[in-house]
Formats: sequence, structure tokens, C-alpha cells
Amino acid sequence: MVYGILLIVLGVIASPSLFLTKHPNGQKILNKITPYQGWIGIIFLLIGIFGIINTATATTVLRILPMWWITAMAGYVIEAALGFILGYAMINKFILSKNEEAKKKGEQLIAKLAPIQAKLGLLGIAIGVWTIIATIVYLR
Repeated sequence: MVYGILLIVLGVIASPSLFLTKHPNGQKILNKITPYQGWIGIIFLLIGIFGIINTATATTVLRILPMWWITAMAGYVIEAALGFILGYAMINKFILSKNEEAKKKGEQLIAKLAPIQAKLGLLGIAIGVWTIIATIVYLR
């Protein structure tokens, strides 16, 4: 349940033009979040990468509960992608800037992901909602 809520929050942060700007206090909220956006992105990137590795090795879950496995993998992939987008400035500053080839690959990746940021955010929200609903139904 908490994971679903976190995905929804990440989706809203990643899609500010769709949600926060339409809210009366949206710009104030966005201004409060912006200084921490890089750290938020890095944390979600790390959680996403760890989750992808964990889910990929959980083949027993794939056989027993394939829908849960697919949901988890999709959520972690979205989480890692949005985390990279949100944390790119800090990642570039602290890690990629030290290696010219890594910096170039990072720029290529952000160029591919940035145009679909809002769609990834919406997908994160959808997977978060699905996770919450499925958890409630499964726990009955």
C-alpha cells in the first residue's frame, strides 16, 4: 500500500504541469519541492534499481503470482526512470561529469526520457493506484 502511495507521489512530482499548476497552491508546493527534486530523484532511482534487481531474481513469485511480479517490475522500472530524470542534474554534477563518455551517455538517456516524463508520471500514478487496489482486494 505504501509503495503505491509513493508511486503516486512520484508521478505527481514528475508531472507538475498536469497536476500542481492546476491546484490553487500548486506553484507554492512546486517551489517548495524544487530544491529537493534532485535528492528525491536519486533516492527513487536507487530504490528503483534495487527493486528491479530484487524482482528479477524473484522467479518464484513470477511462477506463483505473475500479476504481482509484473506490477512490481513495471513500478520499479518507472520509479528508476523518473528518479533518473528528476535527479539528473545532481547525477551529472557528482558522477557523470568526471567521465566524458558517461556524461555523453547520460545526456543521450535524458534526451530520450525527458520528452516522455509526463507520460511516465501518469503511468507511475496508474501503477500506484493499481497497487493500492490490488493490495486491498488481495488482503480481503
